Amino acid sequence: MMNSHPESYYAASANPAPLRPPLVECIDTDVCVIGAGYTGLSTALFLAEQGFRVMVLEAVQVGFGASGRNGGQIVNSYSRDIDVVEQHVAADQARLIGEMAFEGGRIIRERVERYGIACDLKSGGVFAAFTPRQLRNLEEQKRLWERFGYHHLEMLDNRGIREVVASTRYLGGMLDRQGGHLHPLNLALGEAAAFESLGGVIHEHSPAVRIERGARPVVHTPQGQVRANFLVVAGNAYLGGLLPELAAKSMPCGTQVIATEPLPEELACSLLPQDYCVEDCNYLLDYYRLSADRRLIYGGGVVYGARDPANIEAIIRPKMLKTFPQLAKVKIEYAWTGNFLLTLSRLPQVGRIGDNIYYSQGCSGHGVTYTHVAGKVLAEALRGQAERFDAFASLPHYPFPGGRLFQAQFSALGAWYYSLRDRLGV
Repeated sequence: MMNSHPESYYAASANPAPLRPPLVECIDTDVCVIGAGYTGLSTALFLAEQGFRVMVLEAVQVGFGASGRNGGQIVNSYSRDIDVVEQHVAADQARLIGEMAFEGGRIIRERVERYGIACDLKSGGVFAAFTPRQLRNLEEQKRLWERFGYHHLEMLDNRGIREVVASTRYLGGMLDRQGGHLHPLNLALGEAAAFESLGGVIHEHSPAVRIERGARPVVHTPQGQVRANFLVVAGNAYLGGLLPELAAKSMPCGTQVIATEPLPEELACSLLPQDYCVEDCNYLLDYYRLSADRRLIYGGGVVYGARDPANIEAIIRPKMLKTFPQLAKVKIEYAWTGNFLLTLSRLPQVGRIGDNIYYSQGCSGHGVTYTHVAGKVLAEALRGQAERFDAFASLPHYPFPGGRLFQAQFSALGAWYYSLRDRLGV
């Protein structure tokens, strides 16, 4: 395990943060949160605002996992959309989950404004379509989201997509005016500082090594322990085997990201004239945006089982040049990988173990907005308002066929099938 953030553009441009020493004593508190990523920080901040005593335990540093390494895009809904949710749960629960599909972005904007978080927040996100089928799917998505009261979408024809993305690859697309992008690590650091401003405590370099279950569970770290009325487990892809019943129903996966050298202003503005972020409509999608200092941040690819590839640039640079051949001579200054947690259904897993251990996991690559909703929903449940929690908890949790041994091979085979469909345009 690393003892600091891995080398990335985000780590290199992170805002200053205080030293947060490891836990070296025995503490009693209302709520102990395991994991200082978006899920844990969102939950902790909502609870602190309600007057709870909350302690957060982080194995490495705030935002070490996916929260500090992702593409930085505010994308509404879930990895599988609301129509899939409607197939799995009762109508009332589907309605609640559908209404929450657009809440995460609002929470992020409220947090940034209320606490003055400097994270380069910009509005506007584009879904880019390669094929007529993908364009039809976007039209269906627009109708679906509008059915749940979301009216910030605009279809883009061939001319429209070229006005927002300087690439000839796309047939059309859809603009989400309430999508957007930001510096993900600085958002996490800002949320951590907001939590601490309300009296919350974060201990870094304090991995949870064992949970002692009971009426008041105890979390053991290498040098200390926390006894609490409630636990919130928010480790996602970095939880390991702490709770075996969660590990069996999820799989860590890696995604790769590169960042160019700062681009000349004219070139940067020509690539993305409105400074929107973009993701394409393929199953294994590419995503990209400009940073505040005019770097192109480009990500894509999935490594099932979360192995770190030997040469990230060799994987992602060809994807970038296929989209923007005009960047052939541009240098790549940063390349990194990070893990997200995949579920078989690609829907999040929310629930409770016993009476006092709550969890949310499995964003399946769609976590920036969902995690902020999850934090609010978990905080509501701990205060006894469980209707929205119960709606998420009603989503089915499937184990991977073949267990942990074969889950990566199974998922890679499924991804190959969908990628082949993307290439064939069917």
